[in-house]
Amino acid sequence: MLSILAAGSIFFPGLFLLSKRCLKHIPGLRWNEGDAVIVSARLVSSIQAVMASSAGYIIATSCDDIIEDQHWLTSTYILFAVPYFVYDIYAMFMCYWHKLQVKGHEDDHGPKPIGAALISYLRREFLMVLHHVVMVTVCFPVSVFWRQGKGDYFQGVMFLAELSTPSVCLGKILIQYKQQHTLLHKVNGGLMLVTFFICRVLLFPYLYYAYGRYASIPFYMVPFSVPWQCNLGAALLMAPQVYWFSLICRGAFRLFTGSSRSRRHPLRPRPTGMVMPCPLQPTATAPGRRSRRQTHTETGGGRG
Repeated sequence: MLSILAAGSIFFPGLFLLSKRCLKHIPGLRWNEGDAVIVSARLVSSIQAVMASSAGYIIATSCDDIIEDQHWLTSTYILFAVPYFVYDIYAMFMCYWHKLQVKGHEDDHGPKPIGAALISYLRREFLMVLHHVVMVTVCFPVSVFWRQGKGDYFQGVMFLAELSTPSVCLGKILIQYKQQHTLLHKVNGGLMLVTFFICRVLLFPYLYYAYGRYASIPFYMVPFSVPWQCNLGAALLMAPQVYWFSLICRGAFRLFTGSSRSRRHPLRPRPTGMVMPCPLQPTATAPGRRSRRQTHTETGGGRG
């Protein structure tokens, strides 16, 4: 057990540091510290998501009896992935900190001290940090010890929730580089909407449906047939997913309605020959600069 925890504790921070170093020093890239940190954090999250989804698929397809069948990968990957959630709290703060260093993010008195930035980060990302803390302090012991080897199938299905993470990470990277106007951003936004809804919102009703079929009871009777702890856990895990999905829907609505409005209101030439963006579109900023409104949008969203 300790060796697997140690492996995860080395793998995820090590991958982050390796990615950051490559982005900063590979000829032709040589990104600055802030961009390298932010992209590396998204890359590690995406790799973890692929690993978790792959493990979940293997586990779910290997369990014929959804209650009694066991798969060695279930507890092994849980142990390996627990350090990721601890690392990710740090990585999210580093992303937030470097965004504050970008010119235009500071207040009138200069950059925030790291202590003030930490408090601001915890306030802004409270739900995400709480989610990660609960995953380590509650979900980890429940999944490894309280289950007593039962329900590996359900654990595998829950791993599949990570299928939505790569599109979330790509969306944040595209926003970071001001690519909201591209077709890739729109396609990725639609994909993120679909995968998040299926893998993180519909996931919980499906778990109840699967147990109802297994126990030969109606779907509406399942909550009354399982331990109350299962209902409480499902409700607490599903609530933030529904909230984050509502934010994604709001962003998708702005993305596609804003696109249609921009087509109805073409760019107006300025007398000097420069092109002035339509008031309905965000004003372009120089590379490495972002407006306060963009800062709030980028740092306020949740991750799946």
